[in-house]
Amino acid sequence: MNNYDGVIFDLDGVVTKTAMAHALSWKEMFDEYLLMRQQRDGEKFKEFTYEHDYRLFVDGRPRYKGVENFLRSRNIHLSMGHKDDQVGQETIYGLGNEKDARFKRILEERGIDVYTSTVTLIKNLKQHRVRVAVASSSKNCGPILKKTGLEELFEARIDGVVSAELGLKGKPESDIFLTAAQRIHCRPERSVVVEDAVAGVQAGKKGSFALVIGVAREGNARELTEAGADVVVEDFLGVGAEIIDTWIQEKAERVNSCDRA
Repeated sequence: MNNYDGVIFDLDGVVTKTAMAHALSWKEMFDEYLLMRQQRDGEKFKEFTYEHDYRLFVDGRPRYKGVENFLRSRNIHLSMGHKDDQVGQETIYGLGNEKDARFKRILEERGIDVYTSTVTLIKNLKQHRVRVAVASSSKNCGPILKKTGLEELFEARIDGVVSAELGLKGKPESDIFLTAAQRIHCRPERSVVVEDAVAGVQAGKKGSFALVIGVAREGNARELTEAGADVVVEDFLGVGAEIIDTWIQEKAERVNSCDRA
């Protein structure tokens, strides 16, 4: 390809159909916790919603940061606790660990499906010798890739486990995407980020990547565009390496046109 050497994919909602499992496990955990506070402390119950809570405070972010963000939005302040806090402990770690347990249960019950159009795109990229990595906030990224048989598709994986080991900042900071690009020996200005979350698009934008593609599977095209996505698609059916190359060229031409104006 003339305009890029690598593509970095988010996992949940982009490669695998696990985004809604995440959303459901967050809702179950937070609704149960908020109901407990109503019964115990007399606080008015206001349910956790996908549109106004998951997208704004949780989606794409590291798990414990998601807990903290949402609770802060409700003016609830808990101690961090310890990473080994048990499910049911009223700490940031305790609630985050409960969410993770619920997520794993949902996956066991429902299985893991993949977006075949994304897998087809990845294979097409590799045929064109474009390097491919996966970057996810989830600590379940590795097991999910292994269970779906997709781990061999990616030359590098930067996930929640690796981020913790390296001390990387979570989305909307660009650390995981920059590290993924480095692992596949590609410069950001010659790399593409593919994301379905606002925080992930913001991270790609901050990293000055050649192109940020937003994947609007939940009718959130406007939000992704406003966050900085250069191109927004609902699916990758019919999209290949050459089309992405064209998108980058068109973006460069728009930028040059604006500079001349």
